[in-house]
Amino acid sequence: MRLYRVYKEGQLKALVKVLGIESTAHTFGVGVVDIEKDNFILADARAQYSPAVGGIHPREAARFMAENAPKVLRSALEEAKLKIRELDAIAVALGPGLGPCLRVGATVARTLAAYYEKPLVPVNHAVAHVEIGIKLTGAKDPVVVYLSGGNTLVAAFVEGRYRVFGETLDIALGNLLDVFAREVGLGPPYVVKGVHVVDACAEKGEEVLDLPYVVRGQDVAFSGLLTAALRLFKKGKKLEDICLTLREMAYNAVVEVAARCLVHTGKREVMLVGGVTASPYLREKFEKMCKLYDAELRVVPPRYAVDNGVMIAWTGALAYSKGIVVPVEDAVIRQRWRIDEVDIPWRNQLYRRFLRQK
Repeated sequence: MRLYRVYKEGQLKALVKVLGIESTAHTFGVGVVDIEKDNFILADARAQYSPAVGGIHPREAARFMAENAPKVLRSALEEAKLKIRELDAIAVALGPGLGPCLRVGATVARTLAAYYEKPLVPVNHAVAHVEIGIKLTGAKDPVVVYLSGGNTLVAAFVEGRYRVFGETLDIALGNLLDVFAREVGLGPPYVVKGVHVVDACAEKGEEVLDLPYVVRGQDVAFSGLLTAALRLFKKGKKLEDICLTLREMAYNAVVEVAARCLVHTGKREVMLVGGVTASPYLREKFEKMCKLYDAELRVVPPRYAVDNGVMIAWTGALAYSKGIVVPVEDAVIRQRWRIDEVDIPWRNQLYRRFLRQK
């Protein structure tokens, strides 16, 4: 992806309003932000694809997004009380994510940027989760724990980028929970009254069974845990006990890796982001860990911990403030665009300021 720094430092034009488009998985979201306002969120419109059977089907999800994109875009502009010509830039998540879904958002963003002659800002989906979390929680320099259906990683800002200190070697934590729930008949839906069905089932468990706990160095692995849990279910073991064990093994592995990162980096904050972090049982474990290591726990509000257009708009505004844009013809999707491949020039300045205050 060919990026341009369109302005020299000190010559950036004033940036006010940015529209962001999110379409990496199941949600087509459009957000509008105004960075000069305390209430910076001008609009937050979404449409979420929910498969009737099984997990996300990328082509079906992409078709859903294509059909709903005009409505969501219109809703966001009406909520923000703006016309596209009044925007300063268009930001779009170009990865990581599901290819067919990413293409829908990229097509909409490229079209708007080309037709209305607006700067197009490329945004990494994972970076956006971190940046909106920092904005909303007031965190300054946290260890980031990003847990969702498609992502599981522990990262921290070091020398200009978010460096990964641990990640899943196979499936994500959210995927583990959803697949297990589906295979044993607990879902979908996977979340009922704000609690994952595996968490709810685990509350009735009485015994921790023999399931694999896999932490390899700083990384975790969940596919073996999933296979072993399903094997016990087929053998007739009590489902509540299996859920309890699955939850404890998976959550504890993530907490262990995050604790090591906290000690290694010497940071004093832990920030949880991603849909899985809505689990009250997971939060309780992190609260205990942070208390043990004298760190503050920051938790992104549930509405913005999941995929949304606001996080893309906000991160796009930060990137564009440093002159980062992409030519329309080069705005290609990157399904495996890692968080540690992205330069974070706006945080360099903020990080140095934070260090001087410590």
